[in-house]
Amino acid sequence: MERLDVPVVSYNARTAAFMAGEGFALAADGVYRDAAGRSYAAVLTGKPAPGSAVKTWGCQMNEADSEALLGQLRQMGYGVSDGDDRADIILLNTCAVRGTAAEHALGEVGRLRRLKTERPDVLLGVCGCLTQMPETVAYLRQHAPHVDLVFGTNNLDDLPSLLRRAYRDEAQTVDVWAQSPATVEDLPAARAAGVRAWVNVIYGCDKYCTYCIVPTTRGRERSRRPGDVVAEVRRLAAAGYREVTLLGQNVNSYGHDLGAGYDFADLLADVAQVDGIRWIRYTTSHPRDFTPRMVEVVAAHPQICEHFHLPVQSGSDRVLRWMNRGYTRAQYLDLVHHVRRLVPGASITTDIIVGFPRETEDDFRATLDLVAEVGFDNAFTFQYSPRAGTPAARWEDPVPPEVKHQRLERLNAVQYAESRRHNEALVGTAAEVLVEGPSRKDPAVFTARTRTNRLVLVPAVEGAGGRFGRARLTAAQTWTLHGEIEALDEETPGAPRAG
Repeated sequence: MERLDVPVVSYNARTAAFMAGEGFALAADGVYRDAAGRSYAAVLTGKPAPGSAVKTWGCQMNEADSEALLGQLRQMGYGVSDGDDRADIILLNTCAVRGTAAEHALGEVGRLRRLKTERPDVLLGVCGCLTQMPETVAYLRQHAPHVDLVFGTNNLDDLPSLLRRAYRDEAQTVDVWAQSPATVEDLPAARAAGVRAWVNVIYGCDKYCTYCIVPTTRGRERSRRPGDVVAEVRRLAAAGYREVTLLGQNVNSYGHDLGAGYDFADLLADVAQVDGIRWIRYTTSHPRDFTPRMVEVVAAHPQICEHFHLPVQSGSDRVLRWMNRGYTRAQYLDLVHHVRRLVPGASITTDIIVGFPRETEDDFRATLDLVAEVGFDNAFTFQYSPRAGTPAARWEDPVPPEVKHQRLERLNAVQYAESRRHNEALVGTAAEVLVEGPSRKDPAVFTARTRTNRLVLVPAVEGAGGRFGRARLTAAQTWTLHGEIEALDEETPGAPRAG
């Protein structure tokens, strides 16, 4: 099961060698310190207890990347600050997939200019998908000289070396790699409190959909070795985590580069054998690579949650060809019917883009018809907007903005009614849930999530956070359910340690 072309590197071994060259060694508290007991961060900043802040835009992959950034910062001796004014280093982990996320991140870069003027010793770094785009790097060089460090997705695991350069160089430090030369294992992660954890299984994307910038920002596909993934899940289970989400830009492509006849269905089955993990989720899937055997594995293992996120993007074969999706409407419907047969009660969600260049009214109606035929539990719907560097951005787009907007409204009206219908059908039933904890809007309300990834709002119950239980569903809205906790499992996992 060894990789054929991309080497595997241990973060721990590589970082220990780098730190030894700088005069530091890993101390008993898990922090790199010199002979005088000073942390690497303290020496870099000249402060005994420097703080850090990492801000994140984008998908679950970006959230996992931010956990890795925080894990490295913690190992260097940085604490976590509760505000910009207390942080000695601020990293902005950006997203390039949606224009609004990119605008918000660059807006934050501008907002922090004042902080850098007031506190010039603060190190400001910009990283993530957006910095993989040459035009972003050029913009930061020209318009944001207050940014000290610019790096990308393919070398975020080299943070100790990057920080050394940024602190020592007076000019802006820019280091962005088009492709990672290796898959790095043992990367420390400062995971959020609770019992849920992300686990990367494959990096990059080779699909080259004509509207998508991900192959540029994330590089070619690189699968982690199965043994490394399973070993990480075992460590998480031992640390008290009970739910894992396997991550990749396209998890269904997992294993094609391993040369061992081992694919994502095999990995799911192996992870399902790990004692202590109660729920397994995965995202994101691509219908082109979602094999019937993967559905069969989900049906065979109760630990794997029966939620299928299958981004269709369009119901028109013409538009699917222009998008380079690699499947037809009929093939997509065959997959949906296979899921319905083998996994009764499964939820199926999707992503849909409207107003793609040259999309006609007939093309759009084909999408509406597919939405009605499938009956999606939920859909993330988007109005097409061009992303620089993609083929579709170079095409003539005869669809007027007002038509795109109208089509999005029409699609949402259909899907919102369908989502509410699905939720209303569950009122009066009981569902197994994982209680996540207090709602961000109201501490008297806890959020919980079902196996099918439905959000349930319940009255706060002391000690319920991080526990599995049963909720009676009492009311439905379009995107949420309301309920009451009827019972909680006896097991109450301790606070997980950092993975």
